[in-house]
Amino acid sequence: MRERRTLFVAIAVGVVLAIAPVPSGLTPQAWRYFAIFAATVLCLVFEPIAPAAAGLVAVSFAAAVGVVEPTPGESILWALSGFSNATVWLIFAAFVFALGYEKTGLGRRIALVLVRALGRRPLGLGYAVALTDLMLSPVTVSNTARSAGTVYPIVRHVPGLLEQRSPAAARRLGAYLMWTAFATTCVTSSMFLTALAPNLLAVEIVSKTTGTTIDWVQWVRGVWPVGVPLLVLVPAGSYVLFRPNVDLGPDVTGWADAGLTAMGPVAAREVLMAALAAVALGLWVFGRELADPATVALLVVSAMVLTGLVTWEDILGHRVAWNVLAWFATLVALADGLNRVGFIAWLARMLTTSLAGLSPVWAVIALVVVFFLVHYLFASITAHVTAVLPIILGAASAIPGVPVPALALLLCYSLGLMGVITPYATGPAPVYFASGYLGRRVFWGCGLLFGLIYLAALIGLGATRIVLAFW
Repeated sequence: MRERRTLFVAIAVGVVLAIAPVPSGLTPQAWRYFAIFAATVLCLVFEPIAPAAAGLVAVSFAAAVGVVEPTPGESILWALSGFSNATVWLIFAAFVFALGYEKTGLGRRIALVLVRALGRRPLGLGYAVALTDLMLSPVTVSNTARSAGTVYPIVRHVPGLLEQRSPAAARRLGAYLMWTAFATTCVTSSMFLTALAPNLLAVEIVSKTTGTTIDWVQWVRGVWPVGVPLLVLVPAGSYVLFRPNVDLGPDVTGWADAGLTAMGPVAAREVLMAALAAVALGLWVFGRELADPATVALLVVSAMVLTGLVTWEDILGHRVAWNVLAWFATLVALADGLNRVGFIAWLARMLTTSLAGLSPVWAVIALVVVFFLVHYLFASITAHVTAVLPIILGAASAIPGVPVPALALLLCYSLGLMGVITPYATGPAPVYFASGYLGRRVFWGCGLLFGLIYLAALIGLGATRIVLAFW
């Protein structure tokens, strides 16, 4: 019943906007397309129907009524353009990578080895969690699969080892580990282009909107001066907040050792999966002149099938991967539609007027802060990227002196970081929120605190770069 009401509200908003007076400076065609887009974003945020279904309905309807392209043939080509996008297929392939980590047991083994090596004390265990996420992040485009699907199942067992000795200590340790794991995955999601699916979508939108190309190496070079210090800060800062001052002794390391014993020696399948992941990562970093990243990813997926690491039936049954393929393909087309009809240019002029008189540095800071904090209104980073990123980029392009490529990088880097602010801001958030160790006030309070720290670090990086550029 709630879903039907929400769907009705979304459609009603679209209808009201469509019949409302057209704002000055916009064509009726552009305004009607925005009405469709606004209704779609509401569906992405509140999910009365599946996001992929919402995107499919939106592009189908927009193509049928011809609000983007004038002829039926051009309309359907626009509606299906996202499915020919290399970035969309890179995302799909990365989900299959995550499936390979799960099926071979490689992800679980990495986590258990790190826990055994560093798990005698809570702080060491916190860094083991952070390192596990960091190691998996370059080749796991879904932070939900990486953190909620690989790290969380290991971490959640640890506090129970202390229940009989001290229930209070167990709860403190549980809260510390859950928050460390969650806050860490928000950082690692911004440290690599391929660590979060919306990163790839954002890069595509940046390219279409501004003509700025952001590759894998450029991304890493730009964000690591902030990402590495934050990654070091999270376990230590969380330790200060939650104070899990308990000597774990051999309990946790013994449990991890028992888990590794149960898994047995490293299997050939795990070695092969690690080798394929290393090949993909190496070609993404060093083989840009040899093959497109999506080509590399699809070749590795093919190798996984040929070697039996995954079967074609596994891939066919991976509903999440196919769902994301359809979802992102339609979102790419929808975001491109805003630009095609001229809505982005119009809204950019409006936003530019409000920022008139600011220096380039303050304009960049204002745009980054707005982009980051507006995520409180979104339950999906993807929806946020689709709805807000083109507008911010369009506004920046119209402000004299603003270094748009630098701003584009900052906005892209913020995507993973902003996931820390609420219990619904990113995929893993609800899992950790529902763990039983992080209460509502604790989660919201820590989200605000860490969100401000992440935002301040991002602004510091951007301001430094811009000042040095002008100097």
